[in-house]
Amino acid sequence: MFSAVLRWILPPPETFEKPVEGKEKIEWFRCLPYILIHLALIGVLFVDFSWWCLALALASYCIRMFSITAFYHRYFSHRAFETSRIVQFMGAFVACSAGQRGPLWWAAHHRRHHRHSDTDLDVHSPVSKSILWSHSLWFMSDYALPTFLREIPDWLKYQELRFINRFDWIPVLSLASICYVIGESTWASSSIGASGMQLLVWGFLVPTVALYHATFSVNSLAHMFGSKKFETCDESRNNGIVSLITLGEGWHNNHHFFPSSARQGFFRGQFDPTHRVLQMLSILGVVWGLKKTPNWVKEKAIS
Repeated sequence: MFSAVLRWILPPPETFEKPVEGKEKIEWFRCLPYILIHLALIGVLFVDFSWWCLALALASYCIRMFSITAFYHRYFSHRAFETSRIVQFMGAFVACSAGQRGPLWWAAHHRRHHRHSDTDLDVHSPVSKSILWSHSLWFMSDYALPTFLREIPDWLKYQELRFINRFDWIPVLSLASICYVIGESTWASSSIGASGMQLLVWGFLVPTVALYHATFSVNSLAHMFGSKKFETCDESRNNGIVSLITLGEGWHNNHHFFPSSARQGFFRGQFDPTHRVLQMLSILGVVWGLKKTPNWVKEKAIS
């Protein structure tokens, strides 16, 4: 128990070693903060609702979901575009505030997922594991604790990324604190009639839990339900509902066929707002070099 408590405070381990596969176990006590965030949702019943609260929850969700999809996934995991060092850190910090660990951790685990997708070595897979394990329990296992630095040699030179990766609780507590402090301010009380607990619940707790399960649904639901546009060596699927709640990540079969594209909705009608925002940021010069989907990829579509 003492060791688990220390893991809440001390940085998680980093290793170049190959992980031991197939012996993962849930670390319930270490994951108590993750569990408590879910239980704290009962706070919704004890604070007032307003349209300001709903707007805040949606903004908190969408901004952080974009940062996860654009930066954690398309940028850090797949190098689908380029940006400046300042912007890459800002994107990492905002995404990290969603409580889904640091940018290097996220990219390392995701690259392993692509290499071993839906095999016995894929800890995210609902095919080789259970849907509950692939959706959430793997995130609570001892396997999910280290950052496998061997997977991400291209990012190790950035000390600021390594810092935020090791102290990934800083953005989370920062966001929670900002929500509470703003809610306690005179401005919030007089202008929108808000309180600190109200903004903490609607600005942090509600969207954070929603972000967990929307993101995790790509691992679980998008490997079970949906259509296959391309022949891949796994069960990745295109799922429009998952795409809607993840700002474009649900076109998972497309992505597994050609992972390096900055666009995941390859075809007309495939909703991919993350790519649209990246295009706008490209026009502004904030990002550049967005990798396109080649014509030969679309020609490989089977339906």
